[in-house]
Amino acid sequence: MPTYPTNDPHRLATAAVVVGVDGSEPSDLAVRWAAETASQHNRRLHIVHALDLAASAELLGIYDMLVPPVIDTLRQRGVDLVTAARRLAHQVDPTLTVETEVSEANPARLLIRRSETAYLVALGAAGGGSALSYLGSTLLAVTSHGRGSIVVVRDTGTDQQTRRVGPVVVGLDGTAHSERAVAAAFAEASERHTQLVAVHAWGDLFFDRFAGVPATIPDKDAQIAGQAILAEQLAGWQEKYPDVQVIRKAYLFGPRRALIDWSGSAQLVVVGSRGRGGFRGLLLGSTGNSLIQRAHCPVMVVHAK
Repeated sequence: MPTYPTNDPHRLATAAVVVGVDGSEPSDLAVRWAAETASQHNRRLHIVHALDLAASAELLGIYDMLVPPVIDTLRQRGVDLVTAARRLAHQVDPTLTVETEVSEANPARLLIRRSETAYLVALGAAGGGSALSYLGSTLLAVTSHGRGSIVVVRDTGTDQQTRRVGPVVVGLDGTAHSERAVAAAFAEASERHTQLVAVHAWGDLFFDRFAGVPATIPDKDAQIAGQAILAEQLAGWQEKYPDVQVIRKAYLFGPRRALIDWSGSAQLVVVGSRGRGGFRGLLLGSTGNSLIQRAHCPVMVVHAK
């Protein structure tokens, strides 16, 4: 029977849902999603804003930063941002325990540090193919170097903005790196009372570029092999989560295409941070970047620890 490590800090009852805010519309969306998730999982919500005073000093000059009104203005803006975010979270659930933090640190470094003990860390992403809504490269740095689960919250382009219906989709690569992604995906599907779609892709990303290439595996032996990999990676988890119905999908080509296509109807896509085969170089290559920039629902990136 699969289990979480007993010393996993991300599974402790005290682990909070952390969300980074910068006052943008994408970060407001991330706050609402994080508040809903914290409420579903009966966890605290920790709202973080980083002032990044070192970067401000480079921009404004050391002399200007030494003037008290400049620093006071930056700090007050940070307080105003997290206060507004807390009000937004309480619109989702008035009983939610919400903590706020305004730090002078670099935002990426702060969120990576908070991710070490968080249940998950959420960040907003803008539409239109941009992954850089949260203070420039912060989002990419946190998704690449954070610990545990990092969630990029994307607007679905509908009035609802983030879906509360549809399956949780998990991408599997046939390696041990997928184990935590599977664990997180089953837990989310169970909490959300929805199906889990397990996706395995055989082919290289190169084939995504060609129209007319079959998405599903036409060869019977290859299909059997793909289903065997899925069965191995899912072994034991259905017994642990008997309430979760699992749908298994094996594809010959196009992991990027398969996951983005599924994101069109999913409420969450879950992937591991490392892999090989169809998911090789996720977060450092085109598959990870495509998911972060083009997925039609939130994307959860689960790191090894």
